[in-house]
Amino acid sequence: MPTRNLATPIAREASSAVPTPAPEPADPPPLFSSLFMAGFDASSQRRKDGRRLDLLASTGHDRLALADYRRCIELGITAIRDGMRWHLIEKSRGAYDWSSWRPMLRAARAAGVRVIWDLFHYGKPDFLNLSSAEVIEAFAEFCAAATKVHQEETDEPPLFCPFNEISFFAWAVDDGYFPPVGLKQAALKRQLVRIALAGAAAVREADPRARLVWAEPLVHVAPRNTSSSERSRAEKYRLAQFAAYDMLMGRSEPELGGRPEFVDAVGLNFYPHNQWYYHGPTIPMGHHEYRPLADMLEEVHLRYGKPMFFAETGAEKSGRPAWLHYVCDEVRSAMARGVRIEGICLYPVTAYRGWDNDRLCDVGLFSEPDAKGERELNRPVLAEIDRQRSLFLTLQARGPAVRRA
Repeated sequence: MPTRNLATPIAREASSAVPTPAPEPADPPPLFSSLFMAGFDASSQRRKDGRRLDLLASTGHDRLALADYRRCIELGITAIRDGMRWHLIEKSRGAYDWSSWRPMLRAARAAGVRVIWDLFHYGKPDFLNLSSAEVIEAFAEFCAAATKVHQEETDEPPLFCPFNEISFFAWAVDDGYFPPVGLKQAALKRQLVRIALAGAAAVREADPRARLVWAEPLVHVAPRNTSSSERSRAEKYRLAQFAAYDMLMGRSEPELGGRPEFVDAVGLNFYPHNQWYYHGPTIPMGHHEYRPLADMLEEVHLRYGKPMFFAETGAEKSGRPAWLHYVCDEVRSAMARGVRIEGICLYPVTAYRGWDNDRLCDVGLFSEPDAKGERELNRPVLAEIDRQRSLFLTLQARGPAVRRA
């Protein structure tokens, strides 16, 4: 069986026409405390066979959070993406047990890292039906309660990702990779957006200081031939990658409640196999159909006019340094065109076991923990981070494109 597919094919409906984005302030403060970020996978969904995944537990991060954060600090990485597990916190309706999250909040404070907390990373309590109206209300109440817990543990404004990968979630259900939920295709994506927006609104009501960022796939889909019908189908599929953000910002289907202020930063997930032919194979880097990443970033910038960051990027094994090299080069190219990139998150930053067959996926900076809780550091990846950090600092010295690296 395949392991987790880190590429994120998308749900099938295309977005409407693109309105002109509102301009951002001339020089707003940076969202994150470091350009390079470390992401700890918080996936917690049930597989088709009923088995519950819990990546925070299987990678050891839930019990090693303080040590993991300190490892990141030692490498100059102070911005973190992490998550909470809704299914552990709310085991019965409205009864919350925060014992799985409070120690992580305290570890972040003790280590001195700034964390984006995912509120819904695929996994939900078993007693909730994803297609129901109840799940919308329950998620809003959960988000409000989580915001209050955050206020109890730290004075910092919350930094939340309310819903991880609406587009991937919708695709995974449609294609049978995730269990069925009673809705499919456009209706499912709208329901996921309703859930996400209810959570975003609840967070903002509980703490108006909260910053909200998101994580959606960045992809390119090319036609298999030059026929007009094939080109049209491929382009419609490609444009569907923007559907979730368009709804979250109220650019399409405003009756769902989307508003531009619910998106403080456009998070993008981009992996080596995020470009493919329509109903065909992956497009390899260097092929004439492989679209430059800088062009893709500029398209998102022109569409939304919002700060952007890589919520997820990375490769496996020996491909890691070369992939980071490519991404960073393209980021600098995009910055030269006026695109505001706030962060580059190595995701996952630790090795993990594949979703489907438990094979070791050797990714990121850190290995699995040994019996003593120690993780081996990948020196080639660290060397590439240091090299890229130097290049970004050089760019920073020339102008305001990068304000901290």
